[in-house]
Amino acid sequence: MVDLLTTQLDYRYYHQNWTTDKTKTTKDFNDMDNICIRAYAKVNLTLDVVGKRADDYHDLEMIMQSVDLWDQIILREIHSGIELDTNIEDLPRDEGNIAWRAAQLIKKEFDIATGVHIFIQKNIPLEGGMAGGSADCAGVLAGLNQLWNLGMDEKELRALGKSLGADVPFCLMGGTALAQGIGDILTPIESKEDMWLLVVKPQFGVSTRDVYNRLNLKNIGKRPDNKRMVEYLESGRIEDLARGLVNVLEEITIPMHPEISQLKAELIELGSLGSLMSGSGPSVYGIYKDHAAANRAAKALSKKYKQVYLIKTREKGIDIEFGY
Repeated sequence: MVDLLTTQLDYRYYHQNWTTDKTKTTKDFNDMDNICIRAYAKVNLTLDVVGKRADDYHDLEMIMQSVDLWDQIILREIHSGIELDTNIEDLPRDEGNIAWRAAQLIKKEFDIATGVHIFIQKNIPLEGGMAGGSADCAGVLAGLNQLWNLGMDEKELRALGKSLGADVPFCLMGGTALAQGIGDILTPIESKEDMWLLVVKPQFGVSTRDVYNRLNLKNIGKRPDNKRMVEYLESGRIEDLARGLVNVLEEITIPMHPEISQLKAELIELGSLGSLMSGSGPSVYGIYKDHAAANRAAKALSKKYKQVYLIKTREKGIDIEFGY
């Protein structure tokens, strides 16, 4: 078991399985002209699909929650162009990366002649249903808004973000929210209590597009009661909330990957109040009463799984600091 605690990453996690370039870290970009962004992951407390749109997107109604597992992004102005580097060898470094496209969009919208170097230290699981790519995109949008003094407010940033990805507006806002439409219509929720979550990412990824393509709205069984879940959050009824966790995409992803069902059961056996797959999967989390209970479960699960994260809920999606 590895319990990593660094100055860059002050949350705890137990294993990491990515092939990384050990020569590149955020320490290489310590300069007063840099902007440092923490872009936070999300989990779904609920996820319901309520309709199919003419543009092939689905209409959703879901409760999304920011968590303190983040990617760290360093932005530095350069003479021209867009350069992207990362600690993950197989992560795209061009237009195949949504964070690169975010910079391209900003440059085009505001006719920016100078360029930007983007360094992303990935910590959010890849293809995990935790919006890691969308978080990076949100971080670049918010960071460049500051770096280039563009003066956009959150509403304007979210409008740009929507054109890049459905989860980007929430990643810009963060906290707890009821998300509707394609995920871009956001109603903040005043969550009374912080929660300890134990997140486990299995050793495979899931294609969100594939999951939605397999979804038949007529065959959806159990749906979440989002109105009641909002009430639980606002009143701090965590045990009731944990019992009400529902994600309709589990009905698609679990038959494809039965290991997810097994993992949910393991979390319950290890004291979780309730467990759920986040997004289209395959990451699964459990809600725990306190840190001690979650920590005991984390130690047990880290013997079997390589990506185990002990984290808390949080109120923001982006943190920015200058002169990193």
